[in-house]
Amino acid sequence: MSDHQNSAGVQNSAVMNAARPISFLHVPTEAEVTPDISRLWGKAQANLGFVPNVFRAQALNTGQFSAWWAYFNLLLNKDGFLPPVEREMVAVVVSNINRCVYCAVSHGAALRGLLLQGGQPTSLEGVLAVNHRHAPLPPRLHAMLDFAEKLTRTPEAMQQSDLEPLRGHGLNDAQILELTQVVSMFNMTNRISSALGFVPNDEYHTFERG
Repeated sequence: MSDHQNSAGVQNSAVMNAARPISFLHVPTEAEVTPDISRLWGKAQANLGFVPNVFRAQALNTGQFSAWWAYFNLLLNKDGFLPPVEREMVAVVVSNINRCVYCAVSHGAALRGLLLQGGQPTSLEGVLAVNHRHAPLPPRLHAMLDFAEKLTRTPEAMQQSDLEPLRGHGLNDAQILELTQVVSMFNMTNRISSALGFVPNDEYHTFERG
């Protein structure tokens, strides 16, 4: 390796490791947010060991952040009509289709945790991130992820007939609605995160990688 190549490598490493803002916009400090947001940050710190950067970046608009989080939390973290691991699979597939760095990294970490809890290989997350058709999943889940991909890539092409494969694999109307809501939530959140340059926390990159 030449001195020039070595120097370039050092420079590239320095660029990669340089601290950078977690958003293109102003990120409020704890002194600038409401007590409710401060409590949410504290709860996240206690449960996760860190405050997700999306919590900090979106707190700039307090009311909108609170409304987003209430709906997001309901769709992803509460008891619903679909198992949590399936909802996270949808999150990972949609976020990777949209090439959203923040959501692909953070929800990849969440999915690995759920896979581990369920006794499934965490390597499945990596396959889903690249091409869900190659993932060793039951036909029901493939139908769900195919639906998620079409709704993400070509929403204008959706038709009533797109629901038939889901019904054919036993999904009821409440499950189909929840699936659609999760897909749509991630399409929105992906666009917010990408447009404003949200940076995922370092902790997500190594979580449950073995």
